Amino acid sequence: MLRFLVLTSLAALEQALADLGPQPRYLEDSHERVVGGEVATPNSWPWQISLQYKSGSNFYHTCGGTLVARGWVMTAAHCVDRAMTFRVVLGEHDLYQTSGREQIIAVSKVHIHSRWNPYNVAAGYDIALLRLETEATLNSYVQLGSLPPSGQLLPHNNFCYITGWGRTSTGGSLSAQLKQAQLPLVDHTNCSKSDWWGSTVNTNMVCAGGAAESGCNGDSGGPLNCLFNGQYSVHGIASFVSSYGCNYPKKPTVFTRVSAYIEWMDSIMM
Repeated sequence: MLRFLVLTSLAALEQALADLGPQPRYLEDSHERVVGGEVATPNSWPWQISLQYKSGSNFYHTCGGTLVARGWVMTAAHCVDRAMTFRVVLGEHDLYQTSGREQIIAVSKVHIHSRWNPYNVAAGYDIALLRLETEATLNSYVQLGSLPPSGQLLPHNNFCYITGWGRTSTGGSLSAQLKQAQLPLVDHTNCSKSDWWGSTVNTNMVCAGGAAESGCNGDSGGPLNCLFNGQYSVHGIASFVSSYGCNYPKKPTVFTRVSAYIEWMDSIMM
């Protein structure tokens, strides 16, 4: 069902964006992992969460997300724009093993940006906030993600990491453990070149990575963690890659630019 809905959304994009070559593809899928990189040290990205949906009597990983307040998680709109029962798992590392560090909390309400259009990913606004049923307990394994100042733009090639449980290659093998991959930031001037993403990306998005390492299906909603002035902050929400492949040349991973939505987030959480 999830796969069908994603594919029908992308079918609508194909006609509208037919002259752009490879089309955007969401990073959402319950069986796909980060391309390249390595397995992260357990709980070294303590704001990373696993977003899971209920099917039958079980829950399954579908997207990543970021704990931004004790009672709030930030993720991609396309991860939660269907009526489903969701929960988040904090302190997670291996999806199939319990360490005792996990906190499992139900999602009580989903707030999707009012301008999100599931049939036009290129329009942006791929952001949602999840209100948790109870507040998270902060400890060594669960921490809040730091958010950038409103409007902040980082320089080209700024040092960043994507983290998530996404596909290790296009159509490749699976990994149950959280992975990380270094993705240098690609500024809008370069990412919007006609032989790169062109007009598919706008200034409320941020691109990162290249042909060697990238996000892939299953990483949707997860953070782009960028080091700036000695501190990691979450500057992106994993949104889409090329339909030609997760690490296709000149089609870096595209993220929702978090600094463009700080005021919107504040209005929801306050």
